[in-house]
Amino acid sequence: MRRRRRIPLIWLVPVLTGLIAAWLAWDTYSKRGPTIVISFDAAAGLAAGQSQLKFKDVTMGTVKSIAVAPDLTKVLVTIETTHEARPLLNDRTIFWIVKPQLFAGNISGLDTLLSGSYVGMLPSAEGGKPQREFVGRRDPPILTTEVPGTTFILDTRRLRSISLGSPIFYRDIEVGTVLGWDLGDMARTVAIHAFIRAPFDKYVHDDSTFWNASGISVKLAGTGIDVQMESVRALLMGGIAFESKPGTGAPVSTAGHRFQLYADREAARSAGFAQHLQLVSNFRGSVAGLDVGADVTLHGLKIGEVTEVGLKFDPKLNRIVAPVHYRIDAGRIGDIAAVRGMPPGTIAEEMVKRGFRAVLQAPSLIAPGKIVAIEQVPDAPPDELRREGDVFIVPSSEGGGFDSITRSASELLSKINRIDFDGIGVSVANFAKGLDSKINGPEIKSILADTQDTLRKIDAGVGPAMAKLPEIANQLQAALNQITRLASSINTGYGGDSRLNRDIENLVRQFTETARSVRALSDLLTRNPEALIKGRGKD
Repeated sequence: MRRRRRIPLIWLVPVLTGLIAAWLAWDTYSKRGPTIVISFDAAAGLAAGQSQLKFKDVTMGTVKSIAVAPDLTKVLVTIETTHEARPLLNDRTIFWIVKPQLFAGNISGLDTLLSGSYVGMLPSAEGGKPQREFVGRRDPPILTTEVPGTTFILDTRRLRSISLGSPIFYRDIEVGTVLGWDLGDMARTVAIHAFIRAPFDKYVHDDSTFWNASGISVKLAGTGIDVQMESVRALLMGGIAFESKPGTGAPVSTAGHRFQLYADREAARSAGFAQHLQLVSNFRGSVAGLDVGADVTLHGLKIGEVTEVGLKFDPKLNRIVAPVHYRIDAGRIGDIAAVRGMPPGTIAEEMVKRGFRAVLQAPSLIAPGKIVAIEQVPDAPPDELRREGDVFIVPSSEGGGFDSITRSASELLSKINRIDFDGIGVSVANFAKGLDSKINGPEIKSILADTQDTLRKIDAGVGPAMAKLPEIANQLQAALNQITRLASSINTGYGGDSRLNRDIENLVRQFTETARSVRALSDLLTRNPEALIKGRGKD
């Protein structure tokens, strides 16, 4: 006999166990992504082995360890990512810690109150170079999703109240947000990255104007106080607004196109007119209250602003004058050049010939400042428009508006001061003296004597009549006594207690009883007509 050699079946158990372990190890390794290190300022709310890395609420890894950097300035968070996170880890991926906070006017991270803080990530759709070490942001990005739109650059000297997440408005509709900014040339300007989401980005043209819409604009208008505010959010966080001129044919702006950000809407509208005239007027009087930026008006409407106010000696006038430089937007006067067929300088020259002058005015009694008004002055002396280089010299005139009222009041006071009140007083005194002499003269005394004589005669004629008044009064009293006795006798014979009155009451009572008996008889005959023959029955 020969014994056969064979492997015992018990060895199948470790073989199967080894295969399962190898499959599990391969499965775990195949689903495992690269290990990354992110540096943060602080690990607020993160815990090793618990906190996760998420993108759109999908888990992309788990925090393995948290350590302090060797220079003690950062916190190094080591994260083991999943296989799905491998293509998203490049040099353009953004990381931040998601926690409850108020940022860019919105409250975010409220879901972490129960689940705890986690690391958020925002990969770039454009891709990039693979990277395993990153620097996390302190604040979350403004746009956490791939929102279609276009980013433009706005150049400004001052940010004022504009901040991250400030809204951008177009016709009072919020159409975008501020993504951030960076310093411009030699830190002279600030370049703001303004994102306009689709489809509103197609309304941004190369000739569009942007202005700072932050805060509240308060103006003293003719109808009262005019208060303008873009929105409550723009008031709290700052905001930007823009508008485009219809029908200009300007192309739609591409991404990265640069615009100038103006301080307010009025400045943006003024800059929107391409035709400017540089003017100067020399004022001989005081220019107190006139500052740079003051309005220049024509027929009460703003057409420009003051750019410079100074002093100089005029040899022609042999005196010191105040030259006021100002800029006029000729484009605000619609179609004036097209109608006249003349250039703006010729139009200004024609206006000066017709009596238009530069006048200083106070717009109201409340506002302390002054403005420059282009007005047609009646009976203005002949003058002409002169030109020095690109600057037109417009003749000036004395103040109008409230200044003219003040001047008229001064002239009135001067006229009042020229009145000879002392002479008037002497004349009044002489008149009073002459009147006194007339009253106390012989003519008035003769009239008074005649009047007294007449009164004595009247008194003599009235005396006998007055003597007969007592006898007349006695006769009247006797007549009244007789009338009283007559009324008393009438009351006794026919009054309420007289016999006649009692007899009349008895007669009325008997008539009432008779009528009642007749009514009873009538009712009896109506029910029993045979009673007239048979008599009244027993019932």
